[in-house]
Amino acid sequence: MKLAAKSKTRSPPARRRVASRAARASETKVVSAPLSRPNRAERAAERRQAIVDAAMEEFIARGFAATRLDDIAKRAGVAKGTIYLHFKDKESMFEELIRTAIVPLVGRLQAPPPAGATVRELVEGFALTFIREVVNTRRGDIVRLIVAEGPRFPSIADFYYREVVSKGLAGMRAVIELGIARGEIANANLARFPQILIAPALIAVIWQSLFAKHAPLDAIEMFRTHLDLIFGERRTT
Repeated sequence: MKLAAKSKTRSPPARRRVASRAARASETKVVSAPLSRPNRAERAAERRQAIVDAAMEEFIARGFAATRLDDIAKRAGVAKGTIYLHFKDKESMFEELIRTAIVPLVGRLQAPPPAGATVRELVEGFALTFIREVVNTRRGDIVRLIVAEGPRFPSIADFYYREVVSKGLAGMRAVIELGIARGEIANANLARFPQILIAPALIAVIWQSLFAKHAPLDAIEMFRTHLDLIFGERRTT
């Protein structure tokens, strides 16, 4: 009886060996565990983004009217029915393009100016961002598409005005009023027409698609010259 009881009791070294084997087995399981796969929500978001990207390419290549949902689905690599899980029609897809590609840029106008920055520096910084991120990019193609097809599809133009133009004008008006209050802008009537301040940006977008091959435009220097007319010529050091 004592021998039997003794054989069931492991010595400390034996217990350590068992624990070591268990630890190694646990480590092996952790290392060999498969990587987590995207969940359903992540896969749906990826498909939605693929559809939006495909829609952008089709709209730019064919125009809004000529673009078909079949072509968007084919480019996105999804079934046509999948599109309707995310968007009700072409118009809602185009609105998503505007919302994701253009609206965030306009939102920067509503941010407070950096400490110590002049109003001119604030406007010029925004203009440089717009020119670099819109004029020569796919965002610029979206703006040109709205200019070209907005009259035929007023609901799209209305959406663009609500989400982009009205917010951009409000932001510019606030900046102009700040410049007037600080004495940086002499003509107070400019606050009535903030379109004047941002006009060169729109000119650059249109010029790039129509006339750049004939007469390349330095949009950044054009904008700086425009600001000279409003704020006075730049001081050179």
